[in-house]
Amino acid sequence: MDAAGPLCLGIDPHPQLLSDWDLPDTPVALERFSQTALEAATGTGAQPLVAALKPQVALYERHGSAGLAVLERLLSAARRAGVLTIADAKRGDIGSTMAGYAHAWLSDSSALAADAVTLSPYLGYGSLAPAIELAAATGRGVFVLALTSNPEGASVQHATGPDGAVARVIAEAAAADNARELARAPGPQGGPAGARPAFGPVGLVVGATVAGQAAELGIDLAGVRGALLAPGFGAQGASGAGMRDGFARAWPGVLATSSRAILRQGPSVAGLRGALESARDELAG
Repeated sequence: MDAAGPLCLGIDPHPQLLSDWDLPDTPVALERFSQTALEAATGTGAQPLVAALKPQVALYERHGSAGLAVLERLLSAARRAGVLTIADAKRGDIGSTMAGYAHAWLSDSSALAADAVTLSPYLGYGSLAPAIELAAATGRGVFVLALTSNPEGASVQHATGPDGAVARVIAEAAAADNARELARAPGPQGGPAGARPAFGPVGLVVGATVAGQAAELGIDLAGVRGALLAPGFGAQGASGAGMRDGFARAWPGVLATSSRAILRQGPSVAGLRGALESARDELAG
C-alpha cells in the first residue's frame, strides 16, 4: 500500500460483464477476462497500479473445476507479477472443516493460496482460529466480515449483546489477535522496536459506504491494527472524499475496492488502465 497506493481491483467476472466485453460465459472467456484485468493492473512502470487484486471466488466456482483452474492460474500469474491477491471466498466453519479451508487458501502447498482470504465469523469469531494461525505462520492475512453494506447485514452486525454490538465484538477480537501477533514480531536485527510491522494478520471487511457506522457502534477501526478491506468504491457510490471522512484516522489502513466501475472500461487494457489511474487519483485526493 505504501508503494502502490490504497486501490484494490475486484475481479468479478459476472456474466453481464463478460457479455459487455463480447465474451461468452465460458471458462475460456473467464481466463481471458481475468488475465486482461491482471495485465492492466500490473501497469507499465516499476510498481503495479493496485495494491491488490480481489477475485470473487464464487464467480469462478460457478464454472466448476475449469473455473477453479482459471483462478489457480490467475493467482499464480499475479504472484509472478508481484501483485498481492485476496481470495474473496468468505469462508467460515468449525474445527477440521475450517482447517481445510485455511489450508486451501493460505497454505504454501496449495495451488489456490492467495496472500489473504475473506472469512465469515458468524459461527463465532473463535472458529476462525485455524485460518488466523496459518495466516500468521505463512506471512499471509485474513479479512473478517465486520460491517457490510448490504441492508440485511445490519440485523446481525448491529445486534447488541452484553459486550456491545456484534461488529464491535468482532473488531475487538481482531484487535486482540493482532496485538498478540505484533508483540511476537521482532524488529530488524539491531533495529528499533518501532520497525516492527504496522499491521497484524487480521483485517476487517468494512463497506465503503457504511464506514461511518463504526463510530456509532463504538468500534475503533484504527485500533484494530489491521488492514481494512472496503468494497463499494465507485459503482456502489462511495467516493474518495467520502471514504476519507468515514474512515477518519483509520484511513491509512484502508484498501478501497472497486470492481464494476473499472471493469466496465474493458476489454481494452488501455481503457482499464485509464480507469485504474483515475481511481488512484481520486483516492489520493
